[in-house]
Amino acid sequence: MEGRERILSRALSEIQAGMYVNLGIGMPTLIADRIPSDFGVMLQSENGLLGIGPYPNENAIDPDLINAGKETVSEIPGAAYFDSAESFAMIRGGHIDLAILGGMEVSETGDLANWMIPGKMVKGMGGAMDLVQGAKRTVVIMDHVTKRGDPKIRKACTLPLTGKAVVDCLITDLAVFQLKDGQLQLTELQPGSTLQDVRKKTEADFTIAPALQEA
Repeated sequence: MEGRERILSRALSEIQAGMYVNLGIGMPTLIADRIPSDFGVMLQSENGLLGIGPYPNENAIDPDLINAGKETVSEIPGAAYFDSAESFAMIRGGHIDLAILGGMEVSETGDLANWMIPGKMVKGMGGAMDLVQGAKRTVVIMDHVTKRGDPKIRKACTLPLTGKAVVDCLITDLAVFQLKDGQLQLTELQPGSTLQDVRKKTEADFTIAPALQEA
């Protein structure tokens, strides 16, 4: 599998039947097409939709039916619409079981930076800051390094923070980390990856799980 497919495949395993899940803008939205229809999972979007389905084909596109990233989506039976106040009440009230978000940087203590790069135009933070505080579990998915080859898992984030110590699980194209006792712990290696690869491309300090799982 290519790097992105490895990330998405592993992230899908975090979703359990019956969960209420929020998929962040970017790569996380691609998970919607991979969720089995019999899972009974309800995908929630900050702009006011509970019950997002797979991406629609060209004949089924409704320009008024979009997710928080302004992509056209479909809906599943039982879907509901509501305003932003109700949407964020769900998030802040702890009713979202799982948030899967993209990341620009993650620190060795689980801090997350994922909403802006200084000097570049952004539309706003969106719901990320609320999601990392309100969701019961936060999973971050991202490439292990930047396009220039710089580490994205750092001793300390250099970009503006979304939240401190909020990353429960980090999935990259090379490895899977869990936050344990306030520090990232390497728990799995992605197929084709080695511990040497991970050490070389990770700036942050991390511990290694006693029984390191080969993904």
